Formats: sequence, structure tokens, C-alpha cells
Amino acid sequence: MEQQAELVMTKPTRHSLNRKGTLLKDIVRDKYLYLLLLPGLLLILLFRYGPMYGVVIAFQDYNIYKGIGGSEWVGFDQFQRLFRSPDFTEVLTNTIVISLYKLAASFSLPIILSLLLNELKNVVFKRIAQSIIYLPHFISWVIFSGIIITFLNPVDGMVNVIIRNFGGTPIDFLGDVRYFRSVLVLSDIYKEVGWGTIIYLAAIAGVSADLYEAARIDGANKLKQMWHVTLPAIRPVIIILVILSLANILEAGFQQIFLLYNALVYDVADILDTYVYRVGIQQADYSYATAAGLFKSAVAMILILTVNKIVKATGQDGLW
Repeated sequence: MEQQAELVMTKPTRHSLNRKGTLLKDIVRDKYLYLLLLPGLLLILLFRYGPMYGVVIAFQDYNIYKGIGGSEWVGFDQFQRLFRSPDFTEVLTNTIVISLYKLAASFSLPIILSLLLNELKNVVFKRIAQSIIYLPHFISWVIFSGIIITFLNPVDGMVNVIIRNFGGTPIDFLGDVRYFRSVLVLSDIYKEVGWGTIIYLAAIAGVSADLYEAARIDGANKLKQMWHVTLPAIRPVIIILVILSLANILEAGFQQIFLLYNALVYDVADILDTYVYRVGIQQADYSYATAAGLFKSAVAMILILTVNKIVKATGQDGLW
């Protein structure tokens, strides 16, 4: 019995030592690669994990003069106040609705565009089309929002000038709750659809030409080749991007909304991030705003874990 107990205890220990020894050898062998990795890791530790200490103020009645150490501990009072607030229900609804609109567009359109671009035979035209579609991704939301505001200005914006010339009445697209969400979604599509398209095109480039040849021999036309060859081949990439998108369901796009919205459209445009900014920064209610931000992060973590587990249960590859 004693010998069996020794064997049970020593096996995991030896296994752990072997793993540590292998890791050490890998680090020594690839030391320059690890050195290249070091700046990125330091940045993550400094800007991602370092600020996590401040999360503790969500459980305090934080006083900027007393600091974290001297502020009164109130437990979950800030969260109870958050969930009971009528503003929170409206803000959460707006966040989910806008995110779902954007998710529906960002999931389908890049796949369709990448499939269409992949079928282009003229290489020059294909490259020009890719560049035009991808270019807006590199423009910051500050500049892009300025362009949108200029184009949609109800007085002399190009869109309203065209509407007026055709006998219509000018529309305040950014000040009317009926149009604001549509402006958000369409501008987001125009700016970011190229990024998703390039990712899917890179995945399609890795599909074996033999599969297409076999499909053609079996009599498959272009549409059937897309459906039965291309889409199944890029399924792992689609799944990973969907998991990441669902994890960011409460990330409706702070920069875009903050730069475009105004008090007239708060009812349909105010999201968690803008709410946290207004309450936390402008009204100096730091504990309440931190509680709202922590709630959003907790939901994102639960979503990514759940979706990844569901994907793996269906036999597909998840994030890990």
C-alpha cells in the first residue's frame, strides 16, 4: 500500500518536473523570440492587469480625497443602486439592440464580400476593390464622425441638399430617434466591413485548389462550390470571430456613439460606456460607474465562456 501511495504521489510530481524542464529548455532555445514577446506582455500587464486593482472601488463609497484605502466599504450597494435605476434598464437595452444590429451586419456582409471578391478573375481590379473596401478601417472615428456630420448636416449637408433638390424635406439624421441607430449601423458597416473581409479572404486563400477541382469534376457550379467547399473550409475562422463578437455584445462602440450622439437621441443611443463616462467622469460618481463597468466585463466573460463551451460541445474548435 505504501509503495502504491508513493507511486501515486511521485508520478504527478515527475510529470510536473518534466513539464517545467521542457518549458525551461524552450525558453533557453527560443530566448530571442521570448524577448520579442516581452514588450507586449509588459504592456498587457501594465495597462490591462494593473488597473484591475481599481475595481475595488465598485464595492466602496469612493472618496477621491480619502483614496481607496480610506473610503468606506459598502459591499454590493452600488450594484443594487445600478440595477434599480430606471436609466440602467434603458441603457442596457440600447447597448444590446445596437450591438445585435452591428453583429448581424458584421457577421454576414464580410463573408459575402469575401466570397464575391474571391471569384474575381481580374487581379488588378480585385486588388483595387480590396483597397477601397479596406481603407476606411484606417480612418479614426474622430475624422470619420466629422465626415458623417458634414454629410448629414440638416442645413447644408450633401445628403439633405440632394433630398431638397428632389422636393423633399431635410432630415436631421443625427437628431431624430427614428434614424440615429440606422446611421450608427450603416456607418459602422462602411468603416469596418473591409477588416472582416480581409480576414475571410486570408482564410479562403488557404483552401486547397484540389477541393475546387474535385467539385468541378462532380458538376458543381460556382454557387455550389462556395456552399460546399469554401464555407466549410473557413468555418473555424467564422466560429472564432462569432465567439469574439458575442463576447463583445455589450461593446456597442463608445467612440462612434460618443462622437455622433446628442441629448436629443439619448433615449435610443445612450449605451453602457457613454453612461459610465457621463456618470463617472462628468458627475464624479466613480463607484457607481465602476460597478456598471464591472457588470459589463462580467457579462462579457460569462458570454465568451458559455459560447466557447457550446461550440466545443458541437464538435467544433473553440478559442481554447
